Amino acid sequence: MKIETKTARFTNPLYLESGRILEPYEIIYETYGQLNEDKSNVIVICHALSGSHHAAGRYADEAKAGWWDKFIGDGKAIDTTKYFVICTNNIGSCFGSTNPMSPNYPSSEPYRFKFPVLTISDIVKAQRILFDSLGIHHVRAVIGGSMGGMQALCYSIEHPRFADIVIPMATTAYTRPWAIAINKIAMEAIRHDPAFKNGHYKKNDLSANGLPGLAIGRMAGLIAYLSPNLFNKKFGRNYSHTDGLYELFGRFEVERYLEYNSYSFPKFFDPLSYLYICKTMNIFDVARNKDKLEDSFSKIKCKLHLISFSDDMLFFPEEMEEIYEIMCKIGKEEQVTYKMIESESGHDSFLVEVEKFEDYVRDILEDKI
Repeated sequence: MKIETKTARFTNPLYLESGRILEPYEIIYETYGQLNEDKSNVIVICHALSGSHHAAGRYADEAKAGWWDKFIGDGKAIDTTKYFVICTNNIGSCFGSTNPMSPNYPSSEPYRFKFPVLTISDIVKAQRILFDSLGIHHVRAVIGGSMGGMQALCYSIEHPRFADIVIPMATTAYTRPWAIAINKIAMEAIRHDPAFKNGHYKKNDLSANGLPGLAIGRMAGLIAYLSPNLFNKKFGRNYSHTDGLYELFGRFEVERYLEYNSYSFPKFFDPLSYLYICKTMNIFDVARNKDKLEDSFSKIKCKLHLISFSDDMLFFPEEMEEIYEIMCKIGKEEQVTYKMIESESGHDSFLVEVEKFEDYVRDILEDKI
């Protein structure tokens, strides 16, 4: 599989939904496979909160492959011998695109809290500008899960002729109070951590020492991303063999798991980016411009294939079912399908249980569904 990583810089202003302007800005992106002559084989991949442009493959010195490597590659569901796949790092994220710790031009000082609040529409708008600069004005499909699914829905509604097929997974038409509450734990823990220094931390300090507030917020996220059944199956009531049962801070294996996976997170993910991305997800609502949901979905021209996961406790299956029911209600039943995957890994099933839906997606891309 041919992999290329590039950065595009734009000096024209990006006019944001808030009324603010981002200028200049950069987008780092990764491509897989080969673009055909008429540019008709493009698939856009949109990443989730902590994802990046590195969706598949492995760098030479990399221990772990891209986050959707099970799904994207030669002979896989998104077959890079057929398709030219593009994944950008969202603006606001901390893996190379313009974000709160980028220089606030013309100053060399980072934006920090001067960075604008972004919407999903802003992120997609910036992606469209990138694709236009590459001469790509129409694509075969847009696919994404979670926050990536929000972007996929945005494409279908706000850029209705851009894609033939849109496949949102494990997402929602508007963020409900439950998900906002989960994000609130992380946001408050970050803000009130003394090491955060009200946003004036040094990046090197976090790389060395971490940020307990972000780690605690990540724990809350992990609980929502997984499922009670998975916790029961994976950990049971097993106790860490190195800790004593009657030690006050002795740990069950589930506690040990949360510590291990959370306290390493701030060493590679920026807390200001986390705050801004949580805000972006919280304010997502496809009907935010005083439209009804029906009005928003009536704009869709593509084939919309919705995929939910049975034990998703962040964006529950009924949230995807609502989209399907509205599409049918407004007479677009021939443009929409809905499939719920019987899953065991909670919200993260779209990342780790690829084998349960890969053939289904392959059939969608080959117009068999």
